[in-house]
Amino acid sequence: MESSSRSKNILERIVEARRASVAHRKRVLPDVALQLAVEKKVAPPRDFPAALARAGKINIISELKKASPSRGVIREEYAPAVLAASLEEAGAAALSVLTEEDFFSGSLGDLKEASRVTKIPILRKDFIVDPWQVWETRAAGADSFLLIAAVLNDAELRELLELGRALKMEALVEVHAREELERALEAGARIIGVNNRDLRDFQVHLETSLGLADAIPEECIAVTESGLRTHDDLVRLQRAGFDAFLIGEHVMQSADPAVALRALLAPANAGHTAA
Repeated sequence: MESSSRSKNILERIVEARRASVAHRKRVLPDVALQLAVEKKVAPPRDFPAALARAGKINIISELKKASPSRGVIREEYAPAVLAASLEEAGAAALSVLTEEDFFSGSLGDLKEASRVTKIPILRKDFIVDPWQVWETRAAGADSFLLIAAVLNDAELRELLELGRALKMEALVEVHAREELERALEAGARIIGVNNRDLRDFQVHLETSLGLADAIPEECIAVTESGLRTHDDLVRLQRAGFDAFLIGEHVMQSADPAVALRALLAPANAGHTAA
């Protein structure tokens, strides 16, 4: 119980800090400035849903993540542009970039660097709690963004989804339990991410995805997240109905992330394994 309570407090502190940060940043950079940037300066978004739904492929969203509250620093040598380019070359269908500063050592600058050197879609991985952040996401050049059902009420979830679509971005809605999945579907989510990591105690169980797979409608894109370490894991979950796989720590903590990604894709990507 002590560990569970401590971990839950970490999540609460992250969200509280994010709300405070957004309140400050909104005063410095008002909505109208972000909207002008989106209208005048940002290229159209790349097709994130299509990248995740390629038939007959193992579609991996490869995540750029320097650190986490539970693991500390994951990767000392963290150069987003270099990592993004190498992961695209290794066969990633899309990228996810952590942009939360205080607990994950990320930044929007990391996302911008990755976006400049790649052609595949990029998901902003953060704690999105305010419409201002959705405008900020598009202004930074991201093509999608994460929404965590556990930290949003029904009205917030629907509002943020609809704003994303107005900006031609389809959000990935993350759930961990059946009740959260039902809420996400009721809000109109079209990309469902099942997080195998319980945010209350940070334990990871692939059975979480396997238990929810049948409840995700066929018309939705199903993504499984966290704890994916082998090609066999991906094949097992693909057979259960998942279209895509979000993988961060396993690849980021490898000496050569591109080699680790190719190993996950093999034998589907066997032509690259000699590199």
